[in-house]
Amino acid sequence: MDQGDVDLTLQALHGALAQREGRWFAAFQGLELSTHFQPIYSFPHRRPVGFEALVRVHDGQGGAVSPIRAFESARGAEQQLMLDRLCRLLHVRNFLAQRQDDCWLFLNIHPAVFVRAAAQPLMLAGAVEAMEQLGMPLHRLVFEVTEDVMAQEQDFESAVKAARATGCLLALDDFGVGHSNFDRIWRMRPEIVKLDRSLLLRALESNSMARVLAQMVALLHECGAMVLLEGVETRDEAHVALDADVDLVQGYAFGRPGAELLRGGVSAEIEDIWSLFDERLQSRRRGAAERLGPFRTALALALQPLQEGQPLALACQAFLALQGSQVCYLLDEQGRELGERVTLRSAEPDPRFAPIERAGDARWARRPYFRRAIEAVGELQVTRPYLSLHGSRLCVTLSVAYWSAGRLRVLCGDVDWSASD
Repeated sequence: MDQGDVDLTLQALHGALAQREGRWFAAFQGLELSTHFQPIYSFPHRRPVGFEALVRVHDGQGGAVSPIRAFESARGAEQQLMLDRLCRLLHVRNFLAQRQDDCWLFLNIHPAVFVRAAAQPLMLAGAVEAMEQLGMPLHRLVFEVTEDVMAQEQDFESAVKAARATGCLLALDDFGVGHSNFDRIWRMRPEIVKLDRSLLLRALESNSMARVLAQMVALLHECGAMVLLEGVETRDEAHVALDADVDLVQGYAFGRPGAELLRGGVSAEIEDIWSLFDERLQSRRRGAAERLGPFRTALALALQPLQEGQPLALACQAFLALQGSQVCYLLDEQGRELGERVTLRSAEPDPRFAPIERAGDARWARRPYFRRAIEAVGELQVTRPYLSLHGSRLCVTLSVAYWSAGRLRVLCGDVDWSASD
């Protein structure tokens, strides 16, 4: 594509636009295109920080046409690409017309168009210049691409580099669908990852899946990406999103797509979700405190007998007698187990986990219950639920470090937490 072709393409795109009553519309092969915006909220800021632009299509009689059908009806691949570009230009025009100066504009981009950007530098430069002439700062644009783009191995890296050179942000859309994996996050390094609604639905099914979602969000944060959860439709779904520590949310719970950009201050819906979060957090803490209270007392009472030289089984007898106790064990200052673990369980261990059932001289220096205990000697610590290698069950560990004959020791007790799922 030479400069003449670029100029003709841009002229055709701008020529397809018309303004009526303050809004921009586009004509394409007998169809009329318009823009709707769906707000994207930040939980911490409690207001919209961006809007995703969505195309609305009508035929000559005013009947609604699905965008997918409109793209399928385009005559050939080149016309589909032209329609894709036209939609984005239309969205930018409508966004600028409403003078929203402190928000991002999220734009979907066809994978083929994204990859072609690196192969058509003149077209990319022309598009950038067009945005600048319209007054649209590139740093306020967020281009959403799906993982399909990564199937084009050789062109993908160049496309990412070319897009980044414009100053825009990149969002990886629909993460969690199909064959999503973190290798693609590392390769693309998106500023924003949009999690698919299917992950939210799984998290609603069980507490364990909700914890998985929270860990996924934490890992994406470690990768340097903000996390946006889309498809949030109810108050309970919004609470799951907040509890998972996502940064941004989008969905009917906060606003349906509309032609006008939402304005105003703090969202009443977000405030309501924060209030629900506070209530449920306090309830969860009270429930955990009530359940763990007897275990905390029993483990604390085991310290004096241990310091007096009594056997672990005798010192921890009260702890092990409590319903839900799993096992007690001692660690040295390097996290190595001292002696045998003790338990009052009568059930036979699961033979499938026999290779890890006996701890032997295992080291647990990396475990939070060990690190936190030795950092605060004498203070009882309680972990979050995690999968124990002792029987491969969900548990929480109570731990406390103490001095015995001049040596640092850590007493640990595991409590079955699987019933809380």
